[in-house]
Amino acid sequence: MKHSPHHAIRIAIAQANMLVGDIEGNCEKIINWSSRALNELGADLVVFPELALTGYPPEDLLYRSSLYTRIDRAINQIARRVETVAVVFGFPEKTQQGIYNSAAVVIEGVIAGIYRKYELPNYSVFDEKRYFIPGTTPCVVDIKGLPIGITICEDAWHSVSLADAANAGAQLILNINASPYHVGKELLREEVIHDRVIECRAPVIYSNQVGGQDELVFDGGSFVMNADCTISTRAQQFEEALLSVDFEMTDLGVKAIPTELAERLSDEQGVYRALMLGVKDYFQKNCFKGAVVGLSGGIDSALTLAIAADALGCENVHAISMPSQYTADMSVEDAKAEAQALGVKFDIIPIEPIYNEFNRHLEPLFPKSEFGVMHENIQARARGTLLMAVSNQSGSIVLSTGNKSEIAVGYCTLYGDMVGGYSVLKDVPKTMVYRLAAYRNSLSPVIPQRVIDRPPSAELAPDQKDEDSLPAYDVLDPILELYIENDLCLEDIVAAGYELETVKRIIKMVNNNEYKRRQSAPGVRVSSRAFGRDRRYPITSGFNKSSSD
Repeated sequence: MKHSPHHAIRIAIAQANMLVGDIEGNCEKIINWSSRALNELGADLVVFPELALTGYPPEDLLYRSSLYTRIDRAINQIARRVETVAVVFGFPEKTQQGIYNSAAVVIEGVIAGIYRKYELPNYSVFDEKRYFIPGTTPCVVDIKGLPIGITICEDAWHSVSLADAANAGAQLILNINASPYHVGKELLREEVIHDRVIECRAPVIYSNQVGGQDELVFDGGSFVMNADCTISTRAQQFEEALLSVDFEMTDLGVKAIPTELAERLSDEQGVYRALMLGVKDYFQKNCFKGAVVGLSGGIDSALTLAIAADALGCENVHAISMPSQYTADMSVEDAKAEAQALGVKFDIIPIEPIYNEFNRHLEPLFPKSEFGVMHENIQARARGTLLMAVSNQSGSIVLSTGNKSEIAVGYCTLYGDMVGGYSVLKDVPKTMVYRLAAYRNSLSPVIPQRVIDRPPSAELAPDQKDEDSLPAYDVLDPILELYIENDLCLEDIVAAGYELETVKRIIKMVNNNEYKRRQSAPGVRVSSRAFGRDRRYPITSGFNKSSSD
């Protein structure tokens, strides 16, 4: 179909933050944002994310029959109330054959088309084959004379569905997404869409949702790639947005008119914003009042506190220092300085009397025991009990402060420093903790420099340092990445240049501490392989007894 150079269509991309399970709230958002797209932007079409009606991922809510009654009501509401602007939105569609991950196209109050997702991801954090069956038919709809193909998320990582849409006559392809963040994901998406654009010879709108959902964070970063593989529009990551893109339709094809390109974020900027958004949405969407942080004077708790204050507001964060006889004076001083710099409430509760009382009651059982792990963990658990008491009394949630490196090797205490409702740094290696601290201080100095400079220590024993029990973090973290995120075996890690005994020791520590990780709080996923739904290993396993893996 040929068009004059002035024939144009305006499409609004709704980079929206939806709440899983809130069908009625998500429906109202679709209706309200569609009205904005029409009245404020003059859009002909507005595009919402994958499974926008339910939020993503709805998980086993999809097994509840009442969900679909509410979905049907919501779709009817959208069709009735959104009349003069076309709208595309994702929803789970229940049929006699099974449940589809679908997208509806509503034009002038009528459902003009339904697309059913071809490719169902079943790896990493995705579990779609548990719930959905695949579609097999392209969906191309005509909006203002332009044939537009609809696809969903994983479809773009394969060739078939987009090629089918193009072969069915689509001159522009929509790809609606619920694509979670990890470091480097935005570049990977653009590489994938680049390949599809070349294959289809048509522009692609990549529309992604934004927001935190338990351990997942969706970063948005929606973009439009023209048929010549140039990006004409890129939305800011980690922020809701309703942005419009104009397309010209000429004899040479469809082309998006360039608009503002959001700046790319550095790894530190991206991770920090992901952590903030994950914390903010976890608290707001679950209606938690505020956060309690045990502030040790070390870098992990310092960074956790900064993220909490930035995400929730300083008035909603309570920091508590709990020194023991092994806590250096500078630790308390630095904790107080950071709390003051961030403007959060700060209290000190010494734990030495509690620790001594525990030992007094345990002495009849272990009359000649030397100082050891039991005594170290009593301190950590005394602190955990105090934090949970404050949580119970205030209605606030404890944020645990352990990092990925410690959690990986079990350098953490069950019911001690692992207590809490949310684990902010759960997927952040120690070396990245330092980078994030430096980044946060570049915005405003809130973490005392000697917290960053001091050798890390749990301060549970005299003159204790982390390196008494662990390899240096600049050695530990790369080995953990190779073993956990890349699934390499011992021989391959050693071949990468690491000392055999060190690698053996680290692998053993990781394998032996699965039972601890299984009991840890959820936390923000920022890597390509996080503990939790992303890495599911059995606690009881003989796999490693006769293997170097």
